[in-house]
Amino acid sequence: MGITMIRILNLNLIFASIGFLTACGSAPPVPEDQYYRLQAIYASEPLTTKPLAGTIEVDRFVADGLTSERAIVYSDIQKPNQVRAYHYDFWIKPPTVMLRDELVSFLRKSKISDAVVTPEMRVNAEYALTGKIKHLEQVKMESGYRTILEVELGLRHPNTGKLLFLDTYRLENDASGSSVGAAVKSLNTALSIIYSEFLTSISKL
Repeated sequence: MGITMIRILNLNLIFASIGFLTACGSAPPVPEDQYYRLQAIYASEPLTTKPLAGTIEVDRFVADGLTSERAIVYSDIQKPNQVRAYHYDFWIKPPTVMLRDELVSFLRKSKISDAVVTPEMRVNAEYALTGKIKHLEQVKMESGYRTILEVELGLRHPNTGKLLFLDTYRLENDASGSSVGAAVKSLNTALSIIYSEFLTSISKL
């Protein structure tokens, strides 16, 4: 065997070794980002009367810390003072916008007023509706998983500042599994219930 052939074989062995080491040392693929939405389902017939005649303006909700961000939040019942966020699971919008938009849609379907708008419409509204998200998270229990949704909702006259209604709604709901998808499904149910209870309350004003 000639010297040239020996050199070629040696180079092939070197390249093969490099390829093998690279394959062994390569990092696993990064998980793909997942996106979720919350939806409040209005399951009743529209109201036959308009308890709040005029226009309701629903402002963007407020929230603190991790709850205001798009990453989905979770906690462990064994560590009640610690809250964390998933790295690859996100809401499609910031919760402060998503819950506001869902409430707008929910109230429009209920026909509680002549119109339900957001501040971008720049209209003179008879009512101003505000919300604060206090909890929106998946919770690992001692056995199983559940979710917590807690929202403060208030209604006032924007011109006089008179407070018409203010209450906090909290619902802890069992989730059918440990996945983020199961948590989102549980939160969807909770949101629909909370908005239904809120609608019942303000319909009696």
